[in-house]
Amino acid sequence: MDQLLDFSGKVALVTGGSRGLGQEMALALAARGADVVITSRKADACEEVANKISAMGRQALAYGCHVGQWDALDGLVEAAYERFGKVDILINNASAISLTGTLQTPMKRFDLMHQINGRGTYMVSKFCLPHLKKADNPHILNLAPPLDMSAKWFANTVAYTMAKYTMSMCVLGMAEEFKPDCIAVNALWPRTAIATAAVQNHLGGDEIMKLSRNVDIMADSAYSILTKDSKSFTGNFCIDDLVLYEDG
Repeated sequence: MDQLLDFSGKVALVTGGSRGLGQEMALALAARGADVVITSRKADACEEVANKISAMGRQALAYGCHVGQWDALDGLVEAAYERFGKVDILINNASAISLTGTLQTPMKRFDLMHQINGRGTYMVSKFCLPHLKKADNPHILNLAPPLDMSAKWFANTVAYTMAKYTMSMCVLGMAEEFKPDCIAVNALWPRTAIATAAVQNHLGGDEIMKLSRNVDIMADSAYSILTKDSKSFTGNFCIDDLVLYEDG
């Protein structure tokens, strides 16, 4: 039971928190004592997650918005601060995906991926950082891959890989920039497919879902990262099962 109180008194903001990994991480944080701000473009779905968190005895704020839009984000962080008075943890989970080649990727989809994945992650972090500077053991966690510049990761999905790597570059740069403020900035990525709607819709449907792992492994890995000392554990590109393996 002590483990479930590790985030007691903490406030976490989770983007893309209405379903999949975002929802699972929001619920896991609440189960361990945190109050949670959930945001996604689907306001009704955010409310459903907020209701689940409230039923667990924690406070929740649902905020429907597009993380790639500046004016929406300004309102989001302001609403979170007005409700809770602080932000201790930020999980940048919101992401758009299109696993298509150059000729098959519509520019509208290209723009959406870069607006949500890169611009959204950068802006949410930017708006939260003044509050994170005041927090005890503050963490930013981006759901982003290690920066491997091998051509195989770009060849068939160049637009998506570029967009996700923008999130990874935020980790690389912000970890160093905000090290003097003791703000940890890390990335988490699954070794293999996780059973989410994105996997079902973009990676092969039901057959891939049968081979995918449960979302719990990412939530447990995130928990491990977010409980580490922000002064020393920063700038890391973590793989889910390796995080748990290193924890024993």
